[in-house]
Amino acid sequence: MSSPIDTRPVILTGDRTTGPLHLGHYVGSLKSRVALQRSHQQFLLLADTQALTDNAGDPEKVRRNVLEVAIDYLAVGIDPALTTICVQSALPALAELTLLYMNFVTVSRLERNPTIKTEIQLRGFERDVPAGFLCYPVAQAADITAFKASVVPVGEDQTPLIEQTNEIVRRLNRQIGRAILVEATAMVPSVGRLPGVDGKAKMSKSQGNAIALSASPDDISAAVRRMYTDSDHLKVVDSGKVEGNVVFTYLDAFCDDRQLVGEMKAHYRRGGLGDVTLKRQLEDILQALLAPIRERRARYAEAPDYVMGVMRDGTRRARERTEATLAELRNALGLFTLA
Repeated sequence: MSSPIDTRPVILTGDRTTGPLHLGHYVGSLKSRVALQRSHQQFLLLADTQALTDNAGDPEKVRRNVLEVAIDYLAVGIDPALTTICVQSALPALAELTLLYMNFVTVSRLERNPTIKTEIQLRGFERDVPAGFLCYPVAQAADITAFKASVVPVGEDQTPLIEQTNEIVRRLNRQIGRAILVEATAMVPSVGRLPGVDGKAKMSKSQGNAIALSASPDDISAAVRRMYTDSDHLKVVDSGKVEGNVVFTYLDAFCDDRQLVGEMKAHYRRGGLGDVTLKRQLEDILQALLAPIRERRARYAEAPDYVMGVMRDGTRRARERTEATLAELRNALGLFTLA
């Protein structure tokens, strides 16, 4: 008897394997991935090839963090029976599709992509941008289309990448004369990008302003103490600013009691609520959130063979799917074949 066809929407998401994941990843995507894995066919990509686009000088860093990120996925509640966890570099169809798609996009179009322009400026590449980094939108288009994903969770700043993917999809479908590839819709989280504890930039491993999912209780306490609040809020009785206050940004992201957060904001604005009390409230929330994740993560870290098995099984399933898409596209384009 044949298996029933899975008609659920296909969702593709993932992370560059440059370091363990942190609270920014959790609120931005991990939490929703756990919720979506029953309602969608979800593929979770360990993007080690993309990580090399600006880490080619340290491939060992990328290699060792494949396992670390996979452990983080399992620790937050990703179920490998529901979500396919796969390794990007072990899916050769993605590389072939990337090379194929490069013939359908111009360098000038890649340079105009707002996401790429911003990232090039942040990294100080100027004209020394690695070709792999410039072609990141093409590689992402290959990832998305290979799985025929119709939903891709991204931050607001990443939506131009989805737009460029759909441009490539439309051009190839026009070339073929029918819709082989699927256009994708960006799923933007309701919570914006989480700032670092210093309030000066987004939460980032490289900036040293992140709270890792594996953070110890002492690490969490120290990070909350460092958080920027309001430099003019010198005394408890002083009125304080909520806007730009990192502690309130985190409370908005992680406190489920919306009424309590609203009351604290009003109290802080009129004066009488001290930063120490405010931070203690946030610390209690973060300690409660991360304690079970940290415990599960420790268990998975002690079972690397199990985690490797999860990645092998998921990558095998993903390889079947991506190679089927590649074969279908090659045939539709009429490319040469020896078969």
